[in-house]
Amino acid sequence: ISIFICLSTRQQALSGPHLQAMPAVNSFTINYDAVNEEGTFSQGDTVTGQVILSLSKETKAQRLFVKAKGDANVHWTRKHGERTHTYSAHRRYFKLKEFLIPEGTEVKGQIKLETVSLQGEGFPETVLPEGTHVYKFSFRIPSENMPSSFRGSHGKIVYKLEAKLSRSWRMDSTAEKELNFVSKSFSNFNALLLPQVGSTEKKMGMFSKGQVHMDATVNKTAYAPGETILMSAKVNNASSRDMTPKFSLVRSVQFRAQGDTKNEEYTVEKVTDKVVKPHTQHEVKCEMKIPTDEMPSIENCEIISVTHQLKAYLDISFAFDPEIIFPVVISHPTLVFGPYGYPGVQSPSAPPPAYPSNPQPYYGPPGPYAPQPPPIYGAHSNPVPQGPSPYGSPFSPSSSSTMLHPPPPAPMFNVPPSGPQVQPPFSS
Repeated sequence: ISIFICLSTRQQALSGPHLQAMPAVNSFTINYDAVNEEGTFSQGDTVTGQVILSLSKETKAQRLFVKAKGDANVHWTRKHGERTHTYSAHRRYFKLKEFLIPEGTEVKGQIKLETVSLQGEGFPETVLPEGTHVYKFSFRIPSENMPSSFRGSHGKIVYKLEAKLSRSWRMDSTAEKELNFVSKSFSNFNALLLPQVGSTEKKMGMFSKGQVHMDATVNKTAYAPGETILMSAKVNNASSRDMTPKFSLVRSVQFRAQGDTKNEEYTVEKVTDKVVKPHTQHEVKCEMKIPTDEMPSIENCEIISVTHQLKAYLDISFAFDPEIIFPVVISHPTLVFGPYGYPGVQSPSAPPPAYPSNPQPYYGPPGPYAPQPPPIYGAHSNPVPQGPSPYGSPFSPSSSSTMLHPPPPAPMFNVPPSGPQVQPPFSS
């Protein structure tokens, strides 16, 4: 009797509601074909790839499509008293869509059925046989002024491919793949490869006597991650204090939404030279390697900006440090070196070039992207009063003086012809 009961229970388990049907979709993936060794894309590039659908049995599909899109988003909260305010903003750069199983059209080698929904509206379905199905797609990225890919604590700039399979009475199957987008929206980029020069001077205060003067040179403005910055300085310490020349590469990130901002500042790298004794002169020559994973500069996004600057300063105990600020642009190696490298331009694997001698004054990189407020480019020194800066107020008391090279008027960016019409900003 016990054997009969066990067999009956097993038969009910095999034929009852506990037995779940095997899922029809084994796997659903999307991939793209690389256009270069770095696997990056830029304005005007064509993205080709495949959507791969593996089915364990014959399946009915309503539609299958793939989208390519680029979006920027920021979000944070801030407390005001007992209330919490949320700040957010969104920018869409493009959205392209291609149907791989179009609605209402014949699909070669597949059967089209007509089904009726609960609302009585008819819509076509395509019967897909068991096995692996590969669908090819192709998109051309618009030739617009768009920022590089970015991810931060309060926002992101993401370019991605997204495939979606819709079936009746089933949850949609989705697959995504991010694209590493590198902006090429620079005008007169060769000007960023010229040397920069700057100088600063400080009169010492009540606890010391004399003054100090420093001239500094940086070999250029635009660098690629992994490249080496070449710096030199001449220090004339005509004071009674010890001081130490230092160089610091700083990255500043700003998120903007609804009239509010979130600011972050990071010291990427720092180089310290030896102490300069009172009433002596000293010449500094040093190098600073940019980390290979350093994020690119972003100045053409309305809601996110990433800027870099090199600070050359004299560390003086119990005093305001005189400093010179050089703008730095971190960009992709193909922009800095070109496909074969510009003549005389350093490449990451090449030996360091000689330090520039008597370089021509460089007055700063091209002007900002509209719609950003125009920053002051070119080397400048901290004693000079200016407007509010996203980096805070690094300026010294009025006892210091300097001679600056005023930046030229900001040149306009060459806006490429408009690309395809994009979708409304908040459509998915």
